[in-house]
Amino acid sequence: MDSDAAFDLDGITWRPVSPKLAPVRVTIAVIALGLPLLAGLVLAIIFGGWVWTAPAVVALLLVWVLWLVPRQVRAIGYVELDEDLLIRKGVMFRSLVVVPYGRMQYVEVQAGPVARSRGIAHVQLHTASAQSDASIPGLPEAEAARLRDQLSAQGEARLAGL
Repeated sequence: MDSDAAFDLDGITWRPVSPKLAPVRVTIAVIALGLPLLAGLVLAIIFGGWVWTAPAVVALLLVWVLWLVPRQVRAIGYVELDEDLLIRKGVMFRSLVVVPYGRMQYVEVQAGPVARSRGIAHVQLHTASAQSDASIPGLPEAEAARLRDQLSAQGEARLAGL
């Protein structure tokens, strides 16, 4: 049995997120790991010896994140079907989320300062289940607004039919 059979659906054309998401995530990672790296370097220069281990570990982690982030972004996709929204994510740990339009309670669009500077937003779907992780990061702002309106309309139409 093919290990990707659960994630490869016939006849589905996945829509990718914006490639601008990768630089946004890289910028956040550089800020989050760069500051401890600089602090570790200063301490290593002052104290020397085994203290060099800390900045070396942080530097390796930063290099790994810089390698991983673009691959993660390319793995994110979504597709709008007649009755459901499908979202796929992950390179090593893959996930496929199917959200029926009738289960959506509301749709939220978010964008932090770094994402706004690149013109992208994050669409978060809230459903009746607290366990669902239905979100699409890295959409161009216009696509995020269109998707919010489309999903809200689909959800209202499906709820009206109950």
